Amino acid sequence: MLKLLKFQRNSWFGPEMLLLSAIVLLVEFVRGAMLISFLPIYGEKQLGLSLDIIGIAITAHYLTDTGLKLMIGYLLDRFSVRFVVHLGLLICLAGVILLGYAGIPILFIAASAIYGIGISPVWIVCLTKVTEEHRATQMGYLYTLWFIGLGAGPVVCNMLLDFNPLFTFYLLVALSLLAWLLALLINNKTLRKVQQIPFKEQVAILKEKLKQMKLLLPGMILQTTGASMLVPILPSFADKQLGITNTQYSFILMAGGLCTVLGLMPMGRLADRLGGKKWFLVIGFSLFAITVYMLTLKPPIWECIVLAAILGLSYATLLPAWNALLASYVPPSQQGLGWGVFSTIEGVGVMIGPVLGGMLASANGETSVVLISAILFGIIGLFYLWFPFRAFEGQQR
Repeated sequence: MLKLLKFQRNSWFGPEMLLLSAIVLLVEFVRGAMLISFLPIYGEKQLGLSLDIIGIAITAHYLTDTGLKLMIGYLLDRFSVRFVVHLGLLICLAGVILLGYAGIPILFIAASAIYGIGISPVWIVCLTKVTEEHRATQMGYLYTLWFIGLGAGPVVCNMLLDFNPLFTFYLLVALSLLAWLLALLINNKTLRKVQQIPFKEQVAILKEKLKQMKLLLPGMILQTTGASMLVPILPSFADKQLGITNTQYSFILMAGGLCTVLGLMPMGRLADRLGGKKWFLVIGFSLFAITVYMLTLKPPIWECIVLAAILGLSYATLLPAWNALLASYVPPSQQGLGWGVFSTIEGVGVMIGPVLGGMLASANGETSVVLISAILFGIIGLFYLWFPFRAFEGQQR
């Protein structure tokens, strides 16, 4: 018994990480279900909202989520960890409940924004709980849970929406309630402080980073815009243009996600072995563009599943090379701030995309959005064909 207790104390997988794991899994499951499936499908079919309103609502979520992340360090310095997470998840629960009854556009957008406020603190607090001696293991484990939750949420939600939309809503409410209750068990011990940098210094560093990476900015914003344009319209496109049920749409999502997971490691190793980023990005984005365009030709369900698998492999091809390219711009001494800058810039496209996609779909139909997204990815592929990789290789290290 003493040996067992000693193992539990020394193990990275202790009670605190188990608790955080459960909260992260629940939160990301609901988040994936809400943004990718519930808001577009329930909002259109059950609440009768237009796609442009749904797009604005998704953007409102990302705006509040990103905005509050900038304040988390301030909040954690002044309030307890338990209070910040518990209050955040309570607000999150309120947003989920409100979304189910928000038939008025402004209320639907406000509820989505409230949901963004509530969900924001969880990841930052997870970082404060990670121990230095087990940092890589714990972070890898948390990111795995993030991917599982974010991927499983829309798959399960789509299947349940075919069965009973109201039951799906109550399930998401129940899972959000469970996450909030679990947050009561979080202790207030902070293992890692959130680093605070004076605002003027942050602005100066941000300006310098933007100068260094100005050639990357168009591609960064375009690719996240092209992808996020599809979020509010894909379920409607699948239903109206492809004749696909929500359950069939879940199989398509599974095919894409599975091929992404299976392809990431081999493609990452291949990129390391060949020592280049250019052709992985060019091929990945070009293949992505062609595959998305193929969807506009209204293929049958089996072809859609094949195309989704190709999309997953395309993403697995470009992601390791893309991360390696970004890493070459991040000095070792400024890892946190450097990656924060990149996330903020990519977030601009995530905020623009849903609004643009929803408005275009309302004006010209869902197919026009898919076609424009394909064109954007094609342009990005050409952009990286031109991009002077050798001139910037390792310059910022």
